Amino acid sequence: MRVTKVSTLRQCGICERTLLLGERSVRFAPEEGADLVHVCPLCQETAIEHGWIKEGTPTQPTISGDRRRRRRRGLGEFLGFSRSNGETITPPEPILRRLSEEEIAILEAADLFNASTYRRTVGGIAKSLGEARASIVPFSGVSGEVAVTVAWDLSWYQYRVTPESAQPVRLERRGHELDELEDTFKGWNTHVEDEGRLVPDIARI
Repeated sequence: MRVTKVSTLRQCGICERTLLLGERSVRFAPEEGADLVHVCPLCQETAIEHGWIKEGTPTQPTISGDRRRRRRRGLGEFLGFSRSNGETITPPEPILRRLSEEEIAILEAADLFNASTYRRTVGGIAKSLGEARASIVPFSGVSGEVAVTVAWDLSWYQYRVTPESAQPVRLERRGHELDELEDTFKGWNTHVEDEGRLVPDIARI
């Protein structure tokens, strides 16, 4: 009998470490309906804490998109913005202006990022490399996708946020030199708080 070697590399969906040959992993879905990803033994407790669904676990009925969006409003409320309907965010008094479509997209992208496991990744890196700079830049077009870039002098990470996706935040690319980043993504318009929380610099008036 001929034995063939399996060359497929498995990567932990949380710490992004390549799993060793023979290392056991458990597959989780980041949320209802999302694709299953491998999680290494060290990160399985983190997956459970964040509500990831273990493979084979009975699931509840899928949460509708409207309810999921309502659950992710936290950052807008933190900044003093409340949603008046499904499409716009109207700032209450004493904010004297209406948010632009771009500002709405930036706030929602930050809210999704803060609800993801990548927030903990950024917080952990910041403990080693110090204060980070960040930008949130909506892509042109009607896709609604947004680029979230977090950078230090020695490293940078860029995430793509797709609000209507089953897995709305994913790591797009990373590098070591800031010169590798296009100028578009180096307009630092967001600051990074403790534990990797992103808060956009949105003017209140």
